[in-house]
Amino acid sequence: MSVQFPPRTLAHFRHRLLDWFRAHCRDLPWRTSRDPYRIWVAEIMLQQTRIATVMPYYDRFLEKFPTVESLACVPQEEVLKLWSGLGYYSRARNLHRAAKEILARHNGTFPRSLDAALALPGIGRYTAAAVLSIAYDVPLAVLDGNVARVLARLGAIRGDVRAPGRWKQLAQTAQRFLAPRAPGDWNQALMELGETICTPQIPRCGVCPVSRWCRARARKLTREIPASRKKRALVRIQIAAAILRDPRGRTLLVRDPGAHDDVLFSRMWQFPAIEVARRAKDELAAYLAQSLGMDAASLDLEALPRARHGVTFRNITLLPFLARVARLPKRQRTRVISLDHLPDLPVSSATRKIAAALAHH
Repeated sequence: MSVQFPPRTLAHFRHRLLDWFRAHCRDLPWRTSRDPYRIWVAEIMLQQTRIATVMPYYDRFLEKFPTVESLACVPQEEVLKLWSGLGYYSRARNLHRAAKEILARHNGTFPRSLDAALALPGIGRYTAAAVLSIAYDVPLAVLDGNVARVLARLGAIRGDVRAPGRWKQLAQTAQRFLAPRAPGDWNQALMELGETICTPQIPRCGVCPVSRWCRARARKLTREIPASRKKRALVRIQIAAAILRDPRGRTLLVRDPGAHDDVLFSRMWQFPAIEVARRAKDELAAYLAQSLGMDAASLDLEALPRARHGVTFRNITLLPFLARVARLPKRQRTRVISLDHLPDLPVSSATRKIAAALAHH
C-alpha cells in the first residue's frame, strides 16, 4: 500500500505542512543561509549525530573554514583535529576530499547537478537531494528515517521501512509529494515533522498539522508503524591501552590499530592498544614486546581507572595502563609528543578517555 492523495487534497496537505514549518521551525544555524557549503557541512555532520551535539562543532568548523577553498587548502590533520570528538571520522576525511574536488573541478562551488554531486566523496542520494533542494531549489525529495516514518504512518504502511522494496516505494512517494515551488522548505518540513512531532516512540498526534490525513492515527497504529528494526546483538569488548611516559613527560602514539578493528580509534593517533580477554596486563605487555620491541619482563604496567565507551553495537571497556620508561621506543608510524600537547592532535574520543584516566590518577 502507498500513500495516494487526490490533487486538491495533496495541495491542501502541502499548504498545511509548509505553513506549520514556516511558523514553528527551529532556529538552527544552517537555516540562516542558502549557501550550499554551509548546508553541505551541516548535512554531513548531522549524519548519525544529534543536532545538539552538532551545533557547537558546526559553529567552530565554519569559523575556522568559512569557505570551500579554506577547507580544501589545509592539511587533513587540521580538519580531523577540529572534528575530534564528533565521531565517524570518515565523514571529515570525505568532506576534505570533496572540498578539494569542488575547488579543482567546480570553481569552488558545490555543483548544481545530481550526477556531479553524487560523484563527490561522501555524497549519497540523501545528502545530494538535501543540498541541491535547499540551496538551489532543485526538485529532489529527501528520504531519511524521519521522512520514511512520516510517510509510512500517513499510508499505514506496515513492515520494515528499510526493506529495499518498501524503501523504493517510499522514495517514489516522497518525490510525488514534493512541493515543486518550495522543495527545500518541503524537505526540511517533513524532516522537522519527523524529528519533533511524528517521533518513533510517542508521536504527538494532537499537535500534528497533518494528522487529519494520517491513516495510522485513524487506525490507532502509530505505535506499531513503522515496525521496529532488529538491532544487532551487542558485542562487549575490552581494550587495554598503554600510556608510556618518559622522564620528560612525553608519550608515544601509534597509527597501528593492533588486534582490534580500526573503528574505535578511527585510524588516528592513539596509545598502543589491543583487545584483551582476561589477563589484560599480561596481554598488553606481550603486545608491546611484539609491536614495539619492548622488554615485557621489565615493564611495570600500572592500572589506571577504567572507562566506558560505545561505538555502534560495541560496548567497550577501556583499560588504561601507565608505564614509566627510561626511553620511548622508536618505530615507524609512531609519534612522540608531550602529554600536555595531546589535545593539539586529532585523536578520537576513546583516546581522550584513556588520557583522562591518567589525569584522575
